[in-house]
Amino acid sequence: MEGAFQIIFNVLCYTSIMILVVLGLGVIASMMGIFNFAHGEFILLGGYTLYLFHIWGLPLWFGIVAAPFVVAIVGVVLERTIIRRFYAAPIVAMLGTYAIGVIIRETVRGLIDGLYLRVPEPLVGMFVVGDISVSKWRVAAILMTILVVTISYLLLNRTSFGLRVRASLENPELARASGISTSRIYAATFGFGAALAGLAGAIITPLMMFNADMGLRFVIQGFLAVMLGGIGTFEGSAVGGALIGAMASGLPYMVNPILADVLVFVVAIVLVKLKPSGLLSKWRA
Repeated sequence: MEGAFQIIFNVLCYTSIMILVVLGLGVIASMMGIFNFAHGEFILLGGYTLYLFHIWGLPLWFGIVAAPFVVAIVGVVLERTIIRRFYAAPIVAMLGTYAIGVIIRETVRGLIDGLYLRVPEPLVGMFVVGDISVSKWRVAAILMTILVVTISYLLLNRTSFGLRVRASLENPELARASGISTSRIYAATFGFGAALAGLAGAIITPLMMFNADMGLRFVIQGFLAVMLGGIGTFEGSAVGGALIGAMASGLPYMVNPILADVLVFVVAIVLVKLKPSGLLSKWRA
């Protein structure tokens, strides 16, 4: 019973982090019509921010809070200076984000000398209930994800900012004619997606060895999740992230990890084939 509970709990923790990753990817893809191939490096920057707080001797909780803001600033600067110039050519924009990602990844690799580093958990210890014990940090990761997803949903669906975002998504030309600065909305949306990736990176770093390639696995699975859930809706990204996260973390307990990765791709491709627009798609016209 304890072993089964631990498996379920670990799957929930990984799935929650994957949802954060996919929400960030999905909101950028929905708004701008491009996949951000530097998203994995935004996750890396979130982890690197936490690592810096660790080696500087600062409270790790401050690093958790700082990570999304630091990465959001990086995202906005990149969007304003480089990415915005290529919206008219989505393929070029995606190649541009890929190049940015490589630069960020190799820069971080040089800064840490290509090492695999350990960052302690900000919340150490275990919760013990009867014969079952669970990591306090994993519980905190799940609760933080629930809180952030709830706030994000309310922000995008219950505020004037969210209304402007949805208007820019549905019909950019009409939104501009109505006085909405779609340029600023694009920058804010890109920063918001980057912030979610930064938070995901900071949360996951204490649970794994920090290294320059840590974002690659998440971003590959994140792209699958966005396509599976459907581009254009908050709910689609959340559902896609939950499905891919659950499969990617649960299948290795049942089959060989390499086979598990293959099965995740196969299941996702089959589902996308059956429903090309995604499970909950609302692609803009």
